[in-house]
Amino acid sequence: MAIELYWGSGSPFAWRVMLTLEVKGLAYESKLLEFSKGENKAPAYLLLNPRGKVPTLKDGDFVLYESLAIMSYLDRKYPDPPLFGKTPEETGLIWRALAECESYVVSAGDKVVRPIFFGKGLEKVEEIQQAAQTLRHELKMIDERLAGSHWLVGDKISAADIGVFPLVQLLLRAASKEAARPLNLGLLPLAQTFPNVARWVQRIEALPNYQRTYPPHWRE
Repeated sequence: MAIELYWGSGSPFAWRVMLTLEVKGLAYESKLLEFSKGENKAPAYLLLNPRGKVPTLKDGDFVLYESLAIMSYLDRKYPDPPLFGKTPEETGLIWRALAECESYVVSAGDKVVRPIFFGKGLEKVEEIQQAAQTLRHELKMIDERLAGSHWLVGDKISAADIGVFPLVQLLLRAASKEAARPLNLGLLPLAQTFPNVARWVQRIEALPNYQRTYPPHWRE
């Protein structure tokens, strides 16, 4: 039975799983949910994922949600190419990068992205700028890590890159919006602020089938 992926356009967490599937060359059936229609809260979907979020993966009779859990499962079941490291050291560094992303980038990014995209909370300028400061610090660390390497861990793309990249893209999209201009986020132009991150983004964008993972509504 084919792998089924339930996802939403613009979800960085769903994007992680799509990139994982494409990098591994796995065939899957796309199940795009429209949040505006409440499809992620439909009873049939809630049977698969009671949290009503994306992504959710169905592989035969096995159902799994939470992006990092899905990435780990796919790497264990379909191990070529390995995305969670070939050595214990690589595995540790990959999980460290993912843990740092979850602990610092996700929460700070939410405080910046949501007001810009949804227009609520834009008056909390100080809170947004504090979050942006955290993001700049994290991006500086990533930029320094990429100074001597094409990838975050090891000599090939790994789960570290796939886990962090969609969050970076989401931040860049938010920073490019008109509502972001008065907030002084200090993220753009990326080639000047974090040049190694900019080149890393380009490398991932050049991957085969990358365009298949790109959020459809971002093209509009």
